[in-house]
Amino acid sequence: MSSSPSTGISPLSSLIFASRWLQLPLYLGLILAQCVYVFLFGKELWHLIHRANSMGEQEIMLLVLGLIDVVMISNLLVMVIVGGYETFVSRLRLENHPDQPEWLSHVNASVLKVKLALSIIGISSIHLLKTFIGAGSLDGLPLCDTQAFYDAVASVTASVGPDAAAKLKCATMTANGVMWQTIIHGAFILSAIGIAYTDKLMSHSPSKALSH
Repeated sequence: MSSSPSTGISPLSSLIFASRWLQLPLYLGLILAQCVYVFLFGKELWHLIHRANSMGEQEIMLLVLGLIDVVMISNLLVMVIVGGYETFVSRLRLENHPDQPEWLSHVNASVLKVKLALSIIGISSIHLLKTFIGAGSLDGLPLCDTQAFYDAVASVTASVGPDAAAKLKCATMTANGVMWQTIIHGAFILSAIGIAYTDKLMSHSPSKALSH
């Protein structure tokens, strides 16, 4: 008679191993978060279509980049949900499924970590591009929620009227903020390179050890 797969495993070991299912509510929560992003995408898309005739090229470009940003974050969520569940909780058994992701067949903690780092770089690139598009007018606009902006609104209201003051634009980021965002993006890239290089060293070290 064949032995049970759990033969020889102590109750404590079985309990510790079964504790991985505590992560299941976390991945279900990420699925709900993705539903929120789907709603946000639909809301931004409706806003783009509804106001397309009254918007300029730069404003349309910023909204489209915002949609791409939502899609990339949603892709990151899918990668975390599917890859994380497969790696840390239980097998999905999608070997014969026609829609099985190519990377899922060889996913592990190291591969998932590198792919997440690359996804974060992509999301950071979209944010940085949006910043660069609006960076050309930073020097000519007062910073939002500052005394200079309120003084400009008061001056325009007194000379022209409240309708013109309501159309005043302000900058949400300073030139120093753009510089730091670029530096942080560079740090993300260096971190991803470091993670990929470390993963390469770890994957080659066992084969080298066996060869000696």
